[in-house]
Amino acid sequence: MNRKSESEINRILRTYGNMLYRTAYLLLGNPHDVQDVLQEVLLRYMEKAPTFTSSDHEKAWLLRVTSNCCKDCLRFRKRHSYIELEQIQEYFPAPEDRHLFQELYALPAKWKTVLLLHYFEGYPIKEIAEIIGLSESAVKKRLQRARDALKLELTT
Repeated sequence: MNRKSESEINRILRTYGNMLYRTAYLLLGNPHDVQDVLQEVLLRYMEKAPTFTSSDHEKAWLLRVTSNCCKDCLRFRKRHSYIELEQIQEYFPAPEDRHLFQELYALPAKWKTVLLLHYFEGYPIKEIAEIIGLSESAVKKRLQRARDALKLELTT
């Protein structure tokens, strides 16, 4: 397999890095997503190890891959909307509430899900079980473990 060397990657970054960053930032508007996209572009460059006929061909290939990765990112964002942690914390004016939220956020996803559905959204255990496809006893156990974990963190 013909993979690109580290020196070739460094050359790509020196030559086209700013242009690729600006292009991705213009399409995405989020520096975190831009970093992810540029990593993906470099990975594809390394894996595909394309052979170019000219520097213009290389530039065009990198721009096309960057554009496609940005489109993939936007498509993912559209399907999987989310709220930034900082935006949510604005709704917790008291420092102790923020601390509680941070502890809740640090829990494993399977525990957070049942806590959020039960305490924040008001779903009964039976409906939570139907929503996430578990038995009622499994939901109860996850609630218990999540409460125990929060209690442990908040009392230490």
